[in-house]
Amino acid sequence: MIKVFCDKKEKDLKNFWSHIVFHPTDAIEDDWGQAFLDKMAADKAVKTIRIYSMFEEMVTLDENGKMQFDFTKNDFRIDSLLEKGFDIFIAYAFIPFWLAADQSPELCGERYKGNILVRSKPYDYSLWEEICRVYTQHLVDRYGEEQVGKWRLHCYNEPDWYHFFDKPAPDNYSRAMEYCKLYDAFARGVTSVSEKLCIGGPALAESPKNFEFFELFLNHIKEAGTRLDFISFHSYGTFPELIEDKTKPIDTRGAIFCTMTVARIADMCGFGHLPLVCDEWGAITEGYLDKERIPAMVFRENELYAAYYVRMLTMFDELKLPYEQMMICLSGQHGLRGDFMGNRNFFTKSFYPKPLYNAYVLAAKLGEEKLHFYADLENEHVSVMPTKHKDGHCSVLMCYADDGFALDLPTQNLEVNLAGLDGTYQVTQYVIDKDTANAYTKFVELGEPQNATDEQKKAIRDAGALKPESLGTVSKESPCVALRMQNNAVVLLEIVPA
Repeated sequence: MIKVFCDKKEKDLKNFWSHIVFHPTDAIEDDWGQAFLDKMAADKAVKTIRIYSMFEEMVTLDENGKMQFDFTKNDFRIDSLLEKGFDIFIAYAFIPFWLAADQSPELCGERYKGNILVRSKPYDYSLWEEICRVYTQHLVDRYGEEQVGKWRLHCYNEPDWYHFFDKPAPDNYSRAMEYCKLYDAFARGVTSVSEKLCIGGPALAESPKNFEFFELFLNHIKEAGTRLDFISFHSYGTFPELIEDKTKPIDTRGAIFCTMTVARIADMCGFGHLPLVCDEWGAITEGYLDKERIPAMVFRENELYAAYYVRMLTMFDELKLPYEQMMICLSGQHGLRGDFMGNRNFFTKSFYPKPLYNAYVLAAKLGEEKLHFYADLENEHVSVMPTKHKDGHCSVLMCYADDGFALDLPTQNLEVNLAGLDGTYQVTQYVIDKDTANAYTKFVELGEPQNATDEQKKAIRDAGALKPESLGTVSKESPCVALRMQNNAVVLLEIVPA
C-alpha cells in the first residue's frame, strides 16, 4: 500500500522538471519547429525553453571592419516563445567566424542551415564583451529590464569539451583559463547593461575527467570576484560506448552521481548556496545516434524513457540541494530519417508523440506543495510524487520501474490510500505503459510502417494519446483506489472535489 496524506504538507515545491533545450535553435522558425512548440504550449507540457543566442549568424563585419548586428531572427524566436507562454533561458553562444583566433576548417565546421560552429577561442575578448553588451542592451530595450531579469543568461555551452571550445588547448587547465577570460568578459558586458540580470555558467559538459575544469572555474570566480548567480551543468546517465560494451547500462544513478559531484565541488569552493541548473539531461549522450547504430537506443521510443524521467524526477526531489531546473536536450529533432529511430526527441518524423512526451505532459500537472506519504516495502520499485495545488485538488505522479531498468518487473496490483480528505473527491487516472499512451507499441504492431497510410497514421496517433479514466470517488470513509501497474509504467492520479 501507498499512503498519501492529502492534508499534510511536506514542503513547498518548485517545478524543476518541466524545462527543455530546443535544439537546433534556428528550427524555431521552421514549420516543424513551430508545430512542435505549438503542441507543447497547448498541452502546457513545458515551462522554460533554453536557446542559443547564435552570434555566429547575428554579428558580422561591414566593409570597414566594424561590427554590425542583425537581430531579426533572434527577435522572431524570442517573440514566438513568449507569445506561446514559455519562459526563456539563453546561452550566449557561439562566437562569430570572423572572431575566431583559428579559422581553419578543423575548428570551424558547418552545422544546421549552413551556420558555422566555431571551436576556436576568440582572438580578442574585448570584442566578445562588446557583443555581449550590445546583445543584452537589445534584449532589455525590446523586452524590458523586468522581463529579461526573469530569464537566466549563461556563458557558452560545454566549454570544457574540445568539441565546442578551444580545441587546440593542451589540457583542462589551459582550456579553463581561456574560458575564465570568456566568462569575465561576458559578465562585464551583461552587467554593464543592468545589474538586475541573472547570469551564470559554465554549462559544464560533466564528463568526470572535466570536473577539474569546474573547480578551476569556481576558484577563478572567487579570486576575481566575478558575478555568478547560478551554476549550470549537464548530466547524462551513461555514454553510447558504455552501453555497447555493457559496462554502464541505463541507470538514473549516473545522473545522481554527476549532480552530487558538481554540488560537492561548488560547496568546497564556497558556492554551495547557488542554484544548480542542469541545462541538459538525458539517459544517454548523443541525441543524434539512433537504434540502427546502437539497438539499445530504442528505449527513447518506448515506455522505459517515460519511467526513467519520472524516476529521476522523484530522486532529484529527495536530494537536499538547491536544484532548480532540469532540461532535456532535444538535440535529435531534425534530420530524422524515419519514425521511431531512437533519437532524443519528443515527436517522431511524422509527429507521433512519444511516451516520454506524455510523461512531460503528466508531470506538468503536479502541484505547488509536496505532500507526506509512505510506501510498504513490497512497493520499493514504485516512485511517488504526491502534490497539492493552490486550489486544493491533489495530483499524485508514480512510476513502477527497477532502479537500473534491467529487471522485467511483474505486473503489480497496488492500493493507494488518500488519507486526510475533507469531502468527496473524483479520482481520474492517466497511464503510460507498454499498452497505453504508447504510439511505439502500435507502430511495431503495424509492422513499423515508414510510409504509413492515413488509416495507420491515425491508429498510431490514437494509440499514443493520453486517455483519462475515471476511478470513481473517494472520501474520508472510503479513501482507497486500486491500481494495476505494468513494468515501466507511469501513472498520474488527479483528485478533484466531486
